Amino acid sequence: MTDRPTTGSPTADAPVRVLLADDQPLVRSGLRVIMADHPDLDVVGEASTGVEAVRLVEELAPDVVVMDIRMPVMDGIEATRLITEGPTTTRVLVLTTFDEDDYVYGALRAGASGFVVKDMALDDILGAVRVVAAGDALIAPGVTRRLIAEFAGRPETAPVRPPRPVEGITEREREVLALIGRGRSNTEIAEDLFITVATAKSHVSRLLAKLDARDRVQLVITAYEMGLVTLPR
Repeated sequence: MTDRPTTGSPTADAPVRVLLADDQPLVRSGLRVIMADHPDLDVVGEASTGVEAVRLVEELAPDVVVMDIRMPVMDGIEATRLITEGPTTTRVLVLTTFDEDDYVYGALRAGASGFVVKDMALDDILGAVRVVAAGDALIAPGVTRRLIAEFAGRPETAPVRPPRPVEGITEREREVLALIGRGRSNTEIAEDLFITVATAKSHVSRLLAKLDARDRVQLVITAYEMGLVTLPR
């Protein structure tokens, strides 16, 4: 028997090891059958509760957990938090039928690297698993604006949390962070600031390090928490 990986990080040649966490057996079975047709994806386990998902991550160290939100015993948001705070580098892709603002924000703040909904095309869902496994972040286009509105579009009567102070970043990095918060890609950032794409990537990398952010999704959240971006009224 071969040793199982302990890092939760795929290699160039190995398939992405996936754990399916959903309280509906039909959903898990459907995803398993679909992924079986793709040799670069390997379903290594299934969980029907958040508690079981956390335990299986500790046992199996998958690369990606495809996580439902509403599950018995422990929901997907709490399970995501425990997994991302744990010792493995397992990443979480939230896959749910629920796309309300509080679920999007809660899942991403808990450390999820992506958020997609079950009515997306299957190829897009599988692509999201690959994107998250590669270390990138992904939010379904249909929920991105709602995530933004969580910070910038609140009613004026709602209590507004004071912006977090911006410390340790340069003025140029501040500009880049604001553009990331607006959903701009590295290429678009380069065009906006009249710099090369390579320079834009370097700024993003430094922001990830300085702000201790897991990925680009957390930079989006940080940009809004810092008050760098607001939506036009």
